[in-house]
Amino acid sequence: MTISGTGIRRMRLLRSMKQQHLAELLSVNQATVSRWERGQLALSPEQAVRLERIFASPPHVSADAALKRLVEDSIRPVHLICDVTHRLLSASRSRQAEWRAPLAAFLGRSLFSYASAEIAANEQSLEERGWHEGRLLSLTFETGANDNALMPIAAGRVTWDRITLSDGSAGRLVTTID
Repeated sequence: MTISGTGIRRMRLLRSMKQQHLAELLSVNQATVSRWERGQLALSPEQAVRLERIFASPPHVSADAALKRLVEDSIRPVHLICDVTHRLLSASRSRQAEWRAPLAAFLGRSLFSYASAEIAANEQSLEERGWHEGRLLSLTFETGANDNALMPIAAGRVTWDRITLSDGSAGRLVTTID
């Protein structure tokens, strides 16, 4: 099955998905998605298969909205990020209370630049542990402080849980456990 540029755009818009997010799911840049949609660039066979998988998954926006509410209403310090880009999707009030800027300053932006050395090291080890292939769905580790004034991270234990979002992409629930 071949998807036209108009079809790509229509399917993306039906899922309320930005070009940038689709680009992230397909490991390309936003300009590439734009060129596909305008019919100026053809998808590779591998990209077409991945795109069809993304669009074949039903858009259960209500499921993501429910997940967002659960995160926001949690009494624990927890936040949800895109597993690939580390973009912040949602955060509990107790997590937001740790930050020195409002939620809007971080929402939709990558949080990786705030990572402690231990978080960065564990991120680097995910591939060899099989995280992205689903062999490892949860990881708990000790982290040190990051000494960042805007988004401080205190030393303690953190759990990462990998979850699938409604568009087929992976999310990561980050919970401080002590």
